[in-house]
Amino acid sequence: MLTSIPGLITAVRDRFAHVDHCPFTGPRVFFENAGGALTLKSVAESSALYAAIPDNQGRDNPASAALMAVIGKGKADMRLFFNAPDGQVFVGESGTEVLFRLIRTASLGAADGGTMLSTTLEHPASRSAMARWAEVTGRPHHLVAHDDHTGTVDVAAYRHLLSPDLRVATIIHTSPVTGMAVDVAAIAAEIRKVAPACFIIVDGIQHASHGAVDLAACGIDGYAISPYKVFSRHGYGVGWASDRLTALTKETVIGGPPTNWEMGTRDTGSYATFSDVVAYLIWLGGHFTDAEDPRQRLEAAARAIHGHEQALGEAMVHGTGNLRGLGNIPGLSLIGGAHNAKREGVISLSLAGRPSEEIVAFLNARGIRTHTRKSDHYSGNVLAPLGLADCVRVSFSHYNTLAEVSHFLTAMNEFTTAP
Repeated sequence: MLTSIPGLITAVRDRFAHVDHCPFTGPRVFFENAGGALTLKSVAESSALYAAIPDNQGRDNPASAALMAVIGKGKADMRLFFNAPDGQVFVGESGTEVLFRLIRTASLGAADGGTMLSTTLEHPASRSAMARWAEVTGRPHHLVAHDDHTGTVDVAAYRHLLSPDLRVATIIHTSPVTGMAVDVAAIAAEIRKVAPACFIIVDGIQHASHGAVDLAACGIDGYAISPYKVFSRHGYGVGWASDRLTALTKETVIGGPPTNWEMGTRDTGSYATFSDVVAYLIWLGGHFTDAEDPRQRLEAAARAIHGHEQALGEAMVHGTGNLRGLGNIPGLSLIGGAHNAKREGVISLSLAGRPSEEIVAFLNARGIRTHTRKSDHYSGNVLAPLGLADCVRVSFSHYNTLAEVSHFLTAMNEFTTAP
């Protein structure tokens, strides 16, 4: 855990805005990180700075040159974060918009005919885009069934739907409902064995704040994240596209650079704030490695974050001190089970006979922020097969503490023992 280094968790928490206090309700524990992580203070400062600058990019003046330098650094930091020496990095409207654009480009540019493949685990962002462009291009859209028991999907589940004429496939790196990760590299490799020309697009939105992203090792064609879930802010998404995906025909200004994915003038602050995130992770990783190489520090930060979050999750499930854990509360079920090494910062639970909204309201009244996921167009793909109308999603990050877990467990034990 980060607490193994004296003073580090305090230093980490000091870098985030509203870490233990909501500006609307007062003191609170933030266990709603899957809905949007806490924002780095440096991100808020950069956002204000660049929002106030009137100069545009690409002009012959010092202010414009400074903005172009910020954009250049931002793109370099995106490559570093993704470990993507090749291909193109770009900023879009949101992570969802970036996914739609990557999938649209792949679907329209792939060879005629064939099939398209998604999974039942995926967020509607990728599934909706795949369904839309499968219909437009006249291709069958097949769905790989995820494992309801484990809350994830593995290579074996894909095999029976793989064929040489597979044109576009999507993979979700981590589910925002179950919280379980997927082995992207292994699945991509299996797809490539059967359909080498398939375009593979990955939704990395939930995973990006919980572990390293290593696109050089994945063998895919597109990756999308939402920076507001990676300690930045709302208002933009970040994408990566392989050289072969970039070479396809796509929406761009006539006569413009053929490798350009960006539409119009982008917000310089989006690049600056992503650089703030990368700088923070490099600083954090420096506490866990002597290496000076920035990528090695990013990877060290990812390992430390993952380890800290695993410890928090274990405490939630199995208890801490004399507090009963979620796994020992009668009538309480954990999506994906109590023992699941693929869990990344999310515990989704249901309590027999009690609506999830009631639990969330009870926790809110005690200063603990969680969220109800309902069996609707966002989460029904996971909840409906389990026979659940809803669940409580408790999502945590590396700046959360065992003391906050204890506060949460105290409340949950109070709720479940109340007459």
